[in-house]
Amino acid sequence: MESLWALYFFYGVLGGIGLGVGYIAPVSTLVKWFPDRRGLATGMAIMGFGFAAAIASPVMDWLISSTGIAMTFFILGASYFAIMILSSLYLSRPPEGWTPKGYNPEGNNDVESQDLANLRAKEAVKTKRFYYLWIMLFINITCGIAVISAAKPLAENSVGMSTAAAATLVGIMGVFNGLGRIGWASASDYIGRSNTYIIFFALQIPLFILLPMTSSVALFVIFFGVIYTCYGGGFATLPAFIGDLFGTKELGAIHGYILTAWAAAGLAGPQFAAIMNDVTGSYSSSLIYFSGLFAIALVVSILTKVDVRKKQSAMKKAQAS
Repeated sequence: MESLWALYFFYGVLGGIGLGVGYIAPVSTLVKWFPDRRGLATGMAIMGFGFAAAIASPVMDWLISSTGIAMTFFILGASYFAIMILSSLYLSRPPEGWTPKGYNPEGNNDVESQDLANLRAKEAVKTKRFYYLWIMLFINITCGIAVISAAKPLAENSVGMSTAAAATLVGIMGVFNGLGRIGWASASDYIGRSNTYIIFFALQIPLFILLPMTSSVALFVIFFGVIYTCYGGGFATLPAFIGDLFGTKELGAIHGYILTAWAAAGLAGPQFAAIMNDVTGSYSSSLIYFSGLFAIALVVSILTKVDVRKKQSAMKKAQAS
């Protein structure tokens, strides 16, 4: 059609809506099917979201070079339509009252493993915990997107990688993104969701400070790898955390509300990185400011844990009485 506005509408508006719906619907459903292993279930699904680019990018490059851009869109559109329709037929909520074999939430007296509440979306947005989660996600994604966008120049300037090697490193880091999603989300089933986010921020504060100071390629790759796992893990642990804090009554809607932090961070992250680069003269210097943002996120994550403990204490007293 050769229309810029058509590109904005079909690719930007409709594509963006489809991306959000396609992300939230299966993940929120999985939380309901696996109440005993929420982190593992959502981690596996969101790991697929993270690995998708690594799988699809070579296919898209081959299609563009062999068939052209327009035909690539036709082929991908038809393929996605068929795959999504067939997959959606399988996607459904569990029957009312369904629980996994051996799992009995009604008979479980351990408040540590019980949901803190079972709220509707309009009730959830009135709680402190909702805004704590929003802030933590926003900062984790803002800093993650910023460092990802600066990964190539950082690799070239800090440790002297060649342009080709730096580009290869960025591609390999996508694997750490995916592994972080399944790894951290699964771990959160055992160490707790609050503790997982505290670890995210406690790790990244020193890593963002040390990253521009290191001259070792090996250390640079390790630091970047850990940062990428925390970036992906923040996405994957979120749905299970929402289920823990607000229940599953309207988990999809609450998840959607909190993911507005992702949209906001997508705008803020690269812009902030560019501004810091202009002000400080290099991407390396700007990382110090991002470590400051992580310090704020660490404080918020601790406040979240304190708030959760208070709620659990109140639940214990209620059960005792």
